[in-house]
Amino acid sequence: MDDLSIERDVVFRMKTTKVPGTLARALAVAGEYGAHIGEIETVFVGADYNVRDVSIIAPSQEVVEQIAAAFEKMEGVELLPGRVDRVFQQHEGGKIKVSSNATVRTLQDMRDVYTPGVARVVQAIVEDDAVANRLTWRGNTVAIVTNGTRVLGLGDVGPAAALPVMEGKALFYAEMVGVNAVPIVLDTKDPDEVIETVLRIAPGFGAIHLEDIATPGVYRIERELEQRLDIPVFHDDQHGTAVVVAAAVVSAAKKIDRDISDLRFGQVGLGAAGSAIAGLASGLGFEEIWAYDPSESGIERFREVVEPSVDVKTGTDQEHFDALVAQCDVVVLATGQPGLLSPDRVRSGQIIFALTNPVPEIEYADALSAGAAVAADGSIVNNVLAYPGLIKGALDARASSVTSKMKQAAVFAIADRASEGFLLPEPLSKKLHDSVSEAVALAAR
Repeated sequence: MDDLSIERDVVFRMKTTKVPGTLARALAVAGEYGAHIGEIETVFVGADYNVRDVSIIAPSQEVVEQIAAAFEKMEGVELLPGRVDRVFQQHEGGKIKVSSNATVRTLQDMRDVYTPGVARVVQAIVEDDAVANRLTWRGNTVAIVTNGTRVLGLGDVGPAAALPVMEGKALFYAEMVGVNAVPIVLDTKDPDEVIETVLRIAPGFGAIHLEDIATPGVYRIERELEQRLDIPVFHDDQHGTAVVVAAAVVSAAKKIDRDISDLRFGQVGLGAAGSAIAGLASGLGFEEIWAYDPSESGIERFREVVEPSVDVKTGTDQEHFDALVAQCDVVVLATGQPGLLSPDRVRSGQIIFALTNPVPEIEYADALSAGAAVAADGSIVNNVLAYPGLIKGALDARASSVTSKMKQAAVFAIADRASEGFLLPEPLSKKLHDSVSEAVALAAR
């Protein structure tokens, strides 16, 4: 697999003469190669020169080397030893670890946490399995399960290569909401084997988080696990994405002072994410819900998740697509087809979200120029906004599943935290995640 196109975050240690504008000239050179500047940390200030660690965000390794060569040729600039690849540095030794809650200093402590005292806890759980949620880590622990068959935009990379991504998910659970999360990477592509494995490990966890598993197998995996387990099962690629997109739509409606009950919602593309987005939107109170997919299987997938009481308009032909784009006030596109929507089809005042990466169905700047009131691309979809608080709320409420009402509560909690001028809140805000978990727990109860 060629990773030359993946962005690099590299720290250069730069010694620059103390002549005004020297550092600025160097940073401008980096920009000429298409790089962005990240953090700058001053390491040393002297009478004649300064030393700084400068983070460069470059589009490829080739560009990193070109920038380094350009720096070396500049008068007043010297690259010092110690170039650092920030990403690999952060991953050294893994991003997560298991640590203890209990302190063991004395023999009495050992009796309390292990034998003979632990036998009493075992017996209490035998008598009432629910006690394990309080007296073990189970009540605050989620298994993040993948087989590595659809990781990021890299495809089927296998279980070992999926592990850094799962560690990242686990890190945000721990940092944002204090939930333990354990990456479980499975060496199988057979959905039945994934299902059976998860069923067997489930007694040790309070929730199951499915991640980066290829379609269509993941649909059956999710459905079977939801039916056979009495703990929450959450497919982040579908439902986490849906919550974030729906929150952005609700927030966009607020920005233009429109009530969602007066808006027609249209979903174009009913794959894993699209069907989940439209299904969630069907319970948020829009005036009408429209959905389009060129395949009947996409329409069927949507019908499985739409709110039963909601009347929806679905279709697979060009005429239905044209009508959706013309009549819907909100148009969300998740098709995998760059450039699908031409600017001349945008209606004044519409909300347009074109989510296909890296090239969207319509560039958000083009949509705005064509008259859209609000427009965005796939860069708004950061699932960290949703899954930590959503699962924390489910765990706190001892929910047996993640319901539509819980996801809807997460949508409005996220939208309510968006600052002026922004569609969505800062994903690293712990207040955000507290708000989401509280709203979800309330909805669950």
